[in-house]
Amino acid sequence: MLLSRKQPPSRGRLLKWAVLLFWVAVTVLAVPAASRLADVVEAKASAELPRGAQSTKVEELAPRFPGGELAPGIIAYVRPSGVTAADRAKAEADRRALAAVATKPIAPPQPSADGKALMLHVPLTDDDTLTDKAEKLRDQSQANAPDGLEIRLTGPAGGALDVGDAFENVDKTLLIITILVVTAVLLLTYRSPVLWLLPIASAAIALQVSNAVVYLLAEHAGLYVADGMAAILNALVFGISTDYALLLLARYREELRRHPDRHRAMGVALRRAAAPIVASAATVSLGLLCLLAADMGFNYALGPIGAIGVLAGLVVVMTFLPALLVIFGRWVFWPRIPRPGDTPPARGAWDRVGHRVAARPRLVWLGGLAVLAALASAALGINTGLDRANFLTTTPSSTIGERLLAEHYPGGQSRPLQVITDAPDASRVTTALREAPGVARVQDPQPSKDGGLTRVEVVLDDPPDSAAAKLTVRQLRRTIPDATIGASTASSIDVADAQAHDRKIVIPLVLGVVLLILIALLRALIAPLLVIATVVASYFAALGAAWLLFRHAFDFPALDIQVALMGFLFMVALGVDYNLFLVSRVREEVGRADHRTGVLRGLGVTGGVISSAGLVLAATFGVLGVMPITMMVQLGVLVSLGVLLDTFFVRSVIVPALALDLGPRFWWPGRLSTPEPEPSATPADHART
Repeated sequence: MLLSRKQPPSRGRLLKWAVLLFWVAVTVLAVPAASRLADVVEAKASAELPRGAQSTKVEELAPRFPGGELAPGIIAYVRPSGVTAADRAKAEADRRALAAVATKPIAPPQPSADGKALMLHVPLTDDDTLTDKAEKLRDQSQANAPDGLEIRLTGPAGGALDVGDAFENVDKTLLIITILVVTAVLLLTYRSPVLWLLPIASAAIALQVSNAVVYLLAEHAGLYVADGMAAILNALVFGISTDYALLLLARYREELRRHPDRHRAMGVALRRAAAPIVASAATVSLGLLCLLAADMGFNYALGPIGAIGVLAGLVVVMTFLPALLVIFGRWVFWPRIPRPGDTPPARGAWDRVGHRVAARPRLVWLGGLAVLAALASAALGINTGLDRANFLTTTPSSTIGERLLAEHYPGGQSRPLQVITDAPDASRVTTALREAPGVARVQDPQPSKDGGLTRVEVVLDDPPDSAAAKLTVRQLRRTIPDATIGASTASSIDVADAQAHDRKIVIPLVLGVVLLILIALLRALIAPLLVIATVVASYFAALGAAWLLFRHAFDFPALDIQVALMGFLFMVALGVDYNLFLVSRVREEVGRADHRTGVLRGLGVTGGVISSAGLVLAATFGVLGVMPITMMVQLGVLVSLGVLLDTFFVRSVIVPALALDLGPRFWWPGRLSTPEPEPSATPADHART
């Protein structure tokens, strides 16, 4: 009899176990590939050059020459009182010892005119082993050095070694710090000893899947993975996965108070949370894919890699996390377990904020915009373009070596230009280079292996990062059009030009994509335009506030040229998320009540979860601040400030104030912009009045 009363398990009750087993299998398969992501990081300096630029063409033509792509290591031996016989013997011993590492014979050490320095030029090939070869140069030169002789490795190889040392083991450290920070925020949010584990597990699986897919595409499809990209992917995947998890958890907890069956509650929660979460993922991933229109190699590659991370987070949170929550049951929320019939929490802080905003909405949004404008005004004094001396947060050894050489040799000695021309034009181009102002020395031409091209190294009078050197290169390109000029100062010029191009192309594309998604989700025009405008305003405010910190707290002389675009992309795509979560919920609530009530109820219901999500995302990007790379520190600070500003000020104060001030017109031209007429008053109503 008891057996006959048992009901067969429903498809939904079995599905959760199937989903769990599926993700266990995927994770087991993904971990080995994900662990090999570092193997496909392309450390070559040439990989980040802009597509189609002269400096890129020089690198592309390099394999046609003996020795291939050049990335010499230049060892400086400096004694202020003048080099001694022991110093010369040391440099000569290094030359002989390093012959096996060099790609061609090493010339004897070159003495400076003042007799205080020696320079050893070790030709190396710019490939994936460059850092290892540079380390051998450094170790050999530092061994058995005479007392009082300062020895520094500089040149492209020295710079590559500095970067390699900076990134060594940093990805694992950042991941550990990120997990600890996210865990702390989740514990503060839910005050549950168990619940925090589920979003962390979801984010960890999404990161493993992302890393595995990126590795496979890099290994088999030629996807470019640059130094530092793994750190950005960690922050993006952990931040956005946790955000989506928090939103789903909030909806699920609401439905658990309405439905005795947790499977039913999860089904309703998924349906109601799907639209804003999917729209958010579409906004961020399509915004990132706009980088495919970029010229810079790093920007171009970050687009698909970032989109992979976002989509992985979406799929895991919308499948694995619901299965895990339903399997664990209600007790996972202990000690605050939601039960059917429980009344919602009492009016909280965000309800009080909403009612204060509603008292004088126009004054609030005007005052809010004035605050944003004041912060943004600090951005007017931004200096852009970090030189190599400030690439790392500490002074790199190669920069010290470069300064030493500049004191005793022509300024461009450590990083010469590479000039390539057709063989018939070689003598004319070489003569023009020698006669050009600003050129200190032109080395002997080197023919290509097929005899069709000629390459020469050109040393400038001025340091490579100086304005004078950049002016010289631009003049050389104008006066010698038959030459293709790359490396050193020429590469810096091409990178700056490409970044300017990317900003002009990518920023309008991102705004257009985000606007279209908001219009489709909200079925309105005014609301999306206002949301976009407030997010852009918060970006410029964050940029101004970040610049004040960089100048007066971090003592950075300039903003890295990549940070403005990267910061805008993450700020707009991610900043729109929270406004999207708020406004989509407001729209839902307005459909059930009048406009004012819907706005206040939407803010009150979403305020807590969006604030927690903002803290998580700000914290994950803020972790980039511990990196030794100045660009990463600046990007982390800018995005963290922007997310916090958008979460706690723009989204919670300015956007509700605009919605309340405009009234139903906020939803124009959608159906909510025309409120239904109130029913006619009855005699009893008049009597009560």
